[in-house]
Formats: sequence, structure tokens, C-alpha cells
Amino acid sequence: MITIQNADLQVTINPKGAELNSLVLLASQLEFMWQGNPDFWGKHSPVLFPIVGGLKDNTYYFKGNAYTLPRHGFAREKTFVVEQQQSDSVTFLLTHDETTLAVYPFEFAFRVRYSLLNNQLKVSYLVENTNNDALWFSVGAHPAFKVPLVEGTQYNDYLLSFNQSEDWARWPLTPEGLVEKTPVLLAKQTTDLPLTKELFYEDALVFKNYRSDSVVLHTPKSSHSLQFDFPHFPYLGIWAAKNADFVCIEPWCGIADSADHNQDITKKEGIIQLAAKEHFERSWTVTLG
Repeated sequence: MITIQNADLQVTINPKGAELNSLVLLASQLEFMWQGNPDFWGKHSPVLFPIVGGLKDNTYYFKGNAYTLPRHGFAREKTFVVEQQQSDSVTFLLTHDETTLAVYPFEFAFRVRYSLLNNQLKVSYLVENTNNDALWFSVGAHPAFKVPLVEGTQYNDYLLSFNQSEDWARWPLTPEGLVEKTPVLLAKQTTDLPLTKELFYEDALVFKNYRSDSVVLHTPKSSHSLQFDFPHFPYLGIWAAKNADFVCIEPWCGIADSADHNQDITKKEGIIQLAAKEHFERSWTVTLG
């Protein structure tokens, strides 16, 4: 485990998957991350790369060849190298190798950087195309925050408050995790999504075409909250395992296949094409209070 810290926060990351495991507000010693009870969901904050969500039949095609990838890709199961580390920041690096090239025929350097500034954690994803040909990829976040955050409160006391009022239409998922064709209106012209366990009984809430780029997880019954900022992520998932005491806030650059997708990775919805030797970067932040 790697730990970074400043006067306000202590953060612990597992080099396997470059996965955030712990996020503690030091003044109150309050842990904000779900601690991975395997009876519900044994992870904390997987990094999703080089795909987000599932592929139709777990398969995609590139230049006539078929490749198989598990849901959310392989990065979450790979051990990253610590490339740079200071007291309040760390950069993890994953590069292509024989095992990745067998399932993803692109050469890359993928970095995940964690950095602290006061009471804010910034998480950056940096994708570098190290080859002379274009590559296609998606990248996304999957952090699980503890709900309830504080003793004396219950799951239903919490809500997600976005920075824009809008119609929240979820895109349902098939039993195979593929995106259906027709969205379902969840809430109309509101900033607030109250949390209930039942909200996630039909899998994740998947959103597109929203204007919001910031959300606060909070309850009127406590002064503790977290603000999650996710600029320039075109897709958003909100999820919890059934009856589990957490909520995942998942900004994505990419999305699962639709049920009628032709499986050509270059035609996949949300896929990013990165030219030879080019770089791509996206970041999200969480600010604790």
C-alpha cells in the first residue's frame, strides 16, 4: 500500500489497479471510502481502462480480428509501477506488455496520478499513445463512498445534489450489462437525487447528455459532506450493490456497448481515438468537509 498525506487528508492506494482504498479527513478521523466488504462488493475504487462497462459477448473487433475483454477492462487487475512519489502525491504507471497486447493490440502508457491540495484529492488519468498508429480507448472512475458517512444517520438520510437542475433520464442496462435503446425519466428538472437502497435494484443509473459537472453527497443531519467534481466526462454512472452501505459516483469517458452494436471498437459509442504519440488527460476531484 502507498500512503500520501497532508495536513488535512490521508489517502491510501493499492498499486494493484492503482486503486484508492482509503480517504480520511484527519481533523475528524472520518473515513469516506467504502471498505470493501466482500459480502456486497469487495472493491473500493476500480480504475476502468481500456474500456468502460461491458462489451457485447465480451468481444470487440479491430482490423478483422476478434479480441475478448472483461467488463471495465484489465487495468483494475494489473499491478502498476510507482513512477513518482512525494509526501502529498503519487503517480502510478501501467504499460502494454505481451498479456495486454493479446487482448488489446495497442501500445500505451497509462498513468493514474493522486495529488492532495488542502482538503481536496485530485485523481488524474493520463493516456499516452506510444505507438506510430492510432489507438482507441475509454477510461473511467468507480469510487465507492461510504453511506451513511457518520453514525446516527441512515442511508435514506443522504442525497446527491448536482450543480445544474435538469431532467435525469437513466439508460437501462440489459441483464448482460449492455445499454438499452430507450431512456427512462427518473426525475424532472431537479438538482437532487435522494438515495434509497431500492434506487439501485435495477443496476446502475447511467446518464448521458447532462450539464452538471459537480455533485455533493450530503445529509441535512450532519455537517460532513463530500463534493465530487467531474468536468469533461460525458457519461455518469451512479451505483450501489444491492442493499450495500455505499454509493459509487462514476464519471466515464466511454460507456458499455448497446445490445445492437456491431462490435467494431472504432465505432463504439464514447470511444476515444488517440493519434500516434498523442496524450489524453482527464481529472476528477473530491473535496471533503
